[in-house]
Amino acid sequence: MYKYTTLEHFLDYVKYDTQSDEKAGLAGKIPSTDTQWELAREMERELKERGFKDVSVSEHCYVMGTLPANTDRKIPAIGFITHMDTAAEASGKNVKARVVKNYDGGDIVLNEPLNIIMSPDDFPFMRDYVGHDLVVTDGTTLLGADDKAGMAEVMGAVDWLIAHPEIKHGDVKVAFTPDEEISELASHLDIEKFGADFAYTLDGGAIGEVSYENFNAASATVKIHGRSVHPGSAKGLMLSAVTLGCEFLSMFPAHQTPATTEKYEGYYHCLTFNADTENAELHFILRDHDMKHFEARKKFFADCVDWMRKKYGAERFELEMHDQYYNMLEKVKDHMHIVELPVKAMKELGIEPFYKAMRGGTDGAALSWRGLITPNIFIGGHNYHGRFEFVSVQVMEKATEVVLKILELAGKD
Repeated sequence: MYKYTTLEHFLDYVKYDTQSDEKAGLAGKIPSTDTQWELAREMERELKERGFKDVSVSEHCYVMGTLPANTDRKIPAIGFITHMDTAAEASGKNVKARVVKNYDGGDIVLNEPLNIIMSPDDFPFMRDYVGHDLVVTDGTTLLGADDKAGMAEVMGAVDWLIAHPEIKHGDVKVAFTPDEEISELASHLDIEKFGADFAYTLDGGAIGEVSYENFNAASATVKIHGRSVHPGSAKGLMLSAVTLGCEFLSMFPAHQTPATTEKYEGYYHCLTFNADTENAELHFILRDHDMKHFEARKKFFADCVDWMRKKYGAERFELEMHDQYYNMLEKVKDHMHIVELPVKAMKELGIEPFYKAMRGGTDGAALSWRGLITPNIFIGGHNYHGRFEFVSVQVMEKATEVVLKILELAGKD
């Protein structure tokens, strides 16, 4: 019988380099990186080893399978979906995870030779985890809790179910997806083949978090074509793409960035700015929970490009903009019983649930718009996408318990 704990699963999964690549994704490559296949094959092996039925890995690296019901009673088929890829903002290669036992509330030295320290002075919520065992990095990579903690929590629950057949459940549908971090958002998940009546993503934050709202999201790329002239004779002739890019950036409100907004406040965010005198390319994301504000935000962005075109010439500015995903609230609001199930599960486990509008997106956002209602629940991590990422072992275990309780409660209804 399987004796893997949720933590053991997690420490295995973070060893895989599964960083996704937005440029490759925009060019139509799914998965965007070949390294994601390695973890996909491992998950295929683990599902088959545990007796899952209909295990498959699609041509686009989607892994899915069914743990069959262990009762003849009619119980909903519930899906649990997590993503395999990690974000591009920090390296996901050679992750060296370490467990800090019984955290004391002080600084954590991640890397002594490089003097990399994670401090509650910078991240005050660390103090909420005094007494917990924290999984941290060595300060040179991200950890990958987003979303390998979710993967581990699902597989920890699977192992428990197999070892405890007294827990009666319907079909348990499990899927692991690629490229969530670059907004692929399960667009190639075969919902009919997956076969869930409804599902949950495990891709949230602190313990108790339940999300059924998220941003509306768009991506925008601006290409600027300058004119290079020798600096010694450039007056009135040179058009530096670097300078034009800076001018364009200055048009966006300083109080509407990720670093200056919270809760339901939207933003403009320049992810990358690559430039020389001749050419510049700026890549943005635009976010807002409210659809009207979202459309206004896109219009303002396009208006800024038009203003620069009128000032410097239409041929000097190119704009590509497309929507990435939408607020799942529009689809979930008529199916709130699906949201209430994990809330009830948490309460029975002594966890205080709270609702939080996600300042991002999940596979569940896009899936809900495609007809598979998929709210999101916590996994226990913080500081995602960076070298100060950490996750609580105790909260990961609680997330596993929530998965089990959801299935148990569904089996009783």
